[in-house]
Amino acid sequence: MKENALEVVSNKPLTAVQIRANCNLIQEVMQTVMKPNVHYGTIPGTNKPTLFKAGSEKILSTFRIAVEVEVEDLSTSDCFRYRVKTRGYLPNNELVGCGIGECSTDEEKYKWRGAVIEKEFETTPEDRRRIKYGRPSQYNKTGETKQVRTNPADLANTALKMAKKRAQIDLTLTATGASDVFDQDIEDLPAEYVEENIKGAAQGGKPEVKAPKARDKKEPVQEAEIVDGPTITEGQIKMVRTKLIKAGLLDRDLLMFLQIPKMEDIKQSELTAIVQQVDAGSVPKC
Repeated sequence: MKENALEVVSNKPLTAVQIRANCNLIQEVMQTVMKPNVHYGTIPGTNKPTLFKAGSEKILSTFRIAVEVEVEDLSTSDCFRYRVKTRGYLPNNELVGCGIGECSTDEEKYKWRGAVIEKEFETTPEDRRRIKYGRPSQYNKTGETKQVRTNPADLANTALKMAKKRAQIDLTLTATGASDVFDQDIEDLPAEYVEENIKGAAQGGKPEVKAPKARDKKEPVQEAEIVDGPTITEGQIKMVRTKLIKAGLLDRDLLMFLQIPKMEDIKQSELTAIVQQVDAGSVPKC
């Protein structure tokens, strides 16, 4: 068998040694090749990191798995909806796993966007606008955000790509057993659902995430670690930029919204509220 080929033996169960070898290889790739916030990310309160599309591609290429994609169009006149099925094959054409994913422009984060100006909201038909209620913050005292419907056609390709991504990640976890290391789809959930998921996991008896032990002063501070200080760290800036990209925004959109000159000026005490504003679609595109 070729080096780095997935351990598969037709009609025979894998041995414990083969299963362990697959898991070890995934962990080695994660530690030596993958980068946090690029190939995977961590949702606070969860026990495992979430696998991103770029990370799934690294794992698939490691095991030399080719992906076959099948798209099912379930769109309507006012919604683009796609269901994607994926199949993974080794170089010898052996099927090693399948995945499925779905996405539509009716999902909350695609269906609505913040109104750019008051006049846009006022001139939009009543059935195409709404007021979304969220938690009050420093930048939104009432917690109310005026939103208008997006044009579904503008997001048709986004929905298709997202469905493919979800199916590909499902295939990756299924075919390689990477579920031991990664969670799936948590990054795609709205913030309030993530919080409920975290609470539910704790109530369900899963191991709690313990607070980090006191660090020796000689040890370096990790890039994405939350530290005491007036402004956010480089790692936190990367996290904010990742959320902006997912929301279709640029740095300048957030900087104009916050009325600050650069990302490095965001305060630690304001980070949580700002992330909630981005997730809620309250940051307009310039």
